[in-house]
Amino acid sequence: MESEQRRPLATFADENIGHPQGRGTRVVIAGLSLTLHEGERVALLGQSGAGKSTLLAALRARLGATAAWCPQHHGLVPQLAVYHNVYMGRLAERSALANLWNLVRPLKGPWRDIAVLAEELGLEGLLRRPVGELSGGQRQRVAIARALYQRRALFLGDEPVASVDPHQALRLLGLIEARHTTTVIALHQRELALEHFDRVWGVRDGRLAIDAPTGELTLADLDALYPDAGAATPPPAAAPSLPDLDALPCGRGRA
Repeated sequence: MESEQRRPLATFADENIGHPQGRGTRVVIAGLSLTLHEGERVALLGQSGAGKSTLLAALRARLGATAAWCPQHHGLVPQLAVYHNVYMGRLAERSALANLWNLVRPLKGPWRDIAVLAEELGLEGLLRRPVGELSGGQRQRVAIARALYQRRALFLGDEPVASVDPHQALRLLGLIEARHTTTVIALHQRELALEHFDRVWGVRDGRLAIDAPTGELTLADLDALYPDAGAATPPPAAAPSLPDLDALPCGRGRA
C-alpha cells in the first residue's frame, strides 16, 4: 500500500523548526514539508549537526504519548540498576507509592516483563547491575529496552544502533520493528537504510533534501548528504560526480 493511502500521523507544511533562542527561534531546518504515515519505516539520514535530532524532537512534540522515544545519549541514570532504568519507561503509569516501593523491592509483574526484554536484548543476568558499570553497547541496549517497555505503536530513535556492530544492529532493528507499526530512526549506515527501511528522509544544508521510497534511491543519492565524507581522499578524476542537491528525490514538499 502506498504511503499516501495510509493514515497520516504527523504533518509539517512549509514550517521552520529549530530551538528557542532569546525571544525567537534559531531555525535549524527551514521550510520543512513532510508527512509521516502509519506503517512507514523511515530512515533519517544526514551529517552530524544537520538537524536530525531537531526533526525528531519536532515529531515527538506532534506525536505526544503515542511514540516511544530512544534518545541519542541514552538518558540513563548511571547509579540505578538496569531494571530500574528500563522500568522508568512506564514510570507515569503507576502511583508514587508503587514506584517508591519498586526502588526497594521490584514489583513482580514489571520484573518479569523486563527480564523477558533483557533476555531478548542480550542483557540477561544484568538486571541488578548499575548502568554506569556497563559498556557503551550494553547501555545502548538498555535505552532500547526502556523504549520497548513503553509498548507504544510508534518508535522514534536517535541513532539507537550507533554503538553496536552491523549484525547486532540488524537484530535490534528487527526487535524494534516487531513491536512497533511505525518507526523513524536516525542513523548513518546508508546501506542499512536502503536494505532495511521503506523510506528515507535526508537533511542537508538546513533543509529536507530527500523524501523518497528506498526503491527510488541509490547509495550515490545518500552519499550526497555527506559532502565532507571524502574531503581527505578525493575520488579519482574518472569517478562519476555525486548528484546535485537539487536533483535529489524529494517526493513530498521540497524547501
